[in-house]
Amino acid sequence: MSPLQFLDHLLNFVAPAIVVAGLLALGLRVTQRTRSLRVPLWKQVAITTGAGVVTLLGGLVLTGHDGRMATYAALALVAGTVQWALLRGGR
Repeated sequence: MSPLQFLDHLLNFVAPAIVVAGLLALGLRVTQRTRSLRVPLWKQVAITTGAGVVTLLGGLVLTGHDGRMATYAALALVAGTVQWALLRGGR
């Protein structure tokens, strides 16, 4: 595998985490404007993407395959939970 192919595979692996984090953070900017402005957008996206990538790696290790629906469901659950915690949803 060439370095360019490896980079392509890596970017395609983390793309769902990046997209979910970005859409979730932007959606919260629209719907929860006062709460969402407490944390910078880049920080919300970065932390949620990191948690999402860890979730995707965990799904890959546990199932042995990339792209399982259970992994994507866990990604959505983790991303929502991280955003809730960042915006102090429990307070």
